[in-house]
Amino acid sequence: MKTRTWFSLWVALLLLGQPALLWAQQAAAATDHRVWVLTLDDVVGPATADYVSRGLQQAAERGAEAVVLRIDTPGGLDSSMRQMIAAVLAAPLPVLCYVSPPGARAASAGTYLLYSCHVAAMAPATNLGAATPVSIGGSGSIEPEPDSGGEGAKPAARAGSAMEHKVINDAVAYIRSLAELRGRNADWAERAVREGASLSASEALKQGVIDLIAVDLDDLLRQLEGRKVSVGSRVFELHLAGAERLELTPDWRSRFLAVITNPNVAYMLMLIGIYGLIFEFSNPGFGVPGVLGAISLLLALYAFQILPVSYAGLGLLLLGLGLIVAEVFLPSFGILGIGGMVAFVVGSIILMDTELPAFQIALPVVVGLAVTSAGVLFLVLGMALRAQRRPRVSGVEQAVGLELKVERVYHDQPQVRFDAELWPVQCAQPLVAGDRVRVRASEGITLIVDKLEV
Repeated sequence: MKTRTWFSLWVALLLLGQPALLWAQQAAAATDHRVWVLTLDDVVGPATADYVSRGLQQAAERGAEAVVLRIDTPGGLDSSMRQMIAAVLAAPLPVLCYVSPPGARAASAGTYLLYSCHVAAMAPATNLGAATPVSIGGSGSIEPEPDSGGEGAKPAARAGSAMEHKVINDAVAYIRSLAELRGRNADWAERAVREGASLSASEALKQGVIDLIAVDLDDLLRQLEGRKVSVGSRVFELHLAGAERLELTPDWRSRFLAVITNPNVAYMLMLIGIYGLIFEFSNPGFGVPGVLGAISLLLALYAFQILPVSYAGLGLLLLGLGLIVAEVFLPSFGILGIGGMVAFVVGSIILMDTELPAFQIALPVVVGLAVTSAGVLFLVLGMALRAQRRPRVSGVEQAVGLELKVERVYHDQPQVRFDAELWPVQCAQPLVAGDRVRVRASEGITLIVDKLEV
C-alpha cells in the first residue's frame, strides 16, 4: 500500500512538473541571442524557398539577433523568389544579405533578394545583376540575360509580345519598390531588369546598390558594429561582432522537397504512378503496383503544382501514354504506338515551361524512357503478330501430337486424361490402364491414338 502511495505521488509530481519544464525550455529558446546563418548556394526553387522562409521564421521565434543570408545563385523561379522576399519583408529582425564567397554571384532572382534585405553586402570578386525575366508563362523564371553594353549604353529596343512587356514592367516595378524601401539605387535596378545589366562588387558599392564590401563573415559583422537598421517601425542597433553564430542547414523536409521537385524525379514519379496503376487495373488483386503507383502519382502531382509545368506538354505526355496503352490492349499494328511515342517524346521535352536548365527534364532521361517504352511496345507487337500467324486450334484439336497415358478402361472403352478431363480413345491395338499413346487425330470427342511401345 505504501509503495502504491509513493508511486502515485511520483506520477503527480511528474505531471505537475511537465508544464514547468516546457516553460523553461521555451524560455531558453526565446533567448537565443545568436546570429543565424542561412546559405543559399543553388538555383532558387521551391526547396530553397521553403528552407529560407522557415529559417527566418524559426530565427524570429528563437529570438535571434539577426540573420545572415549568404547567397551564391544563378537565379531561379519567380514564384519561389517572391516567396523568399515576402518572408524577408515580414521578418521582425534584421536580415543581412551577403554575396559570398569570392567568385559567387547574385544573378537574376538573387538580385531581387539582395535588394529586399535590410543590409546588402558583397565579398570581393563577386557580381550581381542580369535580372531580366526571359521565360513567359506558367510560374515563370528569372534568368540571366547578356548585358546590352557598358555603363553608358542606351536601353536596347526589346521586341516582344504584349504579355512579355507586361512581365518586364511588373518586374521593374517590383525591384524599384524594393530599392526605394531600402534606399538603394533604383535606376540601376531597372537597368538590371530591362537590359540585363550586371555589376562587380566595387561598382555596386560606388553606385549605391550595396551597403558595403566585406572579405568574410567576421569582417561583415565587424563593419556593421553599431549600425542602425530599420525593421518595420523599430530601429535596431547592431552589435554582432562577438555574437555566437548558428549555421542552419536544410532539414529533412527541405531535402525531401528538393528531391521530389527535381523535374527529372517528378517526371519519373509520374510515369511510375501511371504504369503502376495500369498494371494494377489489368491484374487486380496484386496490390503492390497500385499502392506504389498511387503514392508516386500523388507525389508527382504535388511537385508539378509548384513547378513551371506546361499544360500542353503534360497533355501530350498523357496522350502519348494513353495511345501506347491502347496499342497494348487494342493492337493496331503500330499506328497507335508510333503516334503515342511521338506525343510522349514531344510532351516530355516541352513539359517544363522554363528556360532554366536546372528545371528542365534531361534529354537522356526522355530518350531512355522513350526507348524503353518503344521496346516494350515492339515486344507486345511481335507477340501479337506471332499469335496472329499461328494456326488456330481449340478443343480436342490441341491434343493432336501429344503423348498421353491411358488412365482407365471403362466398359471396354479406354480413356485418357487431357485438359483435366477424361476423353475416350480409339486404337487399333488393345489398351489397358497405364499404356502410353500418341494422339493422331480426333473424331468428335473421340481421340484416335497409336499405342507406344515401352
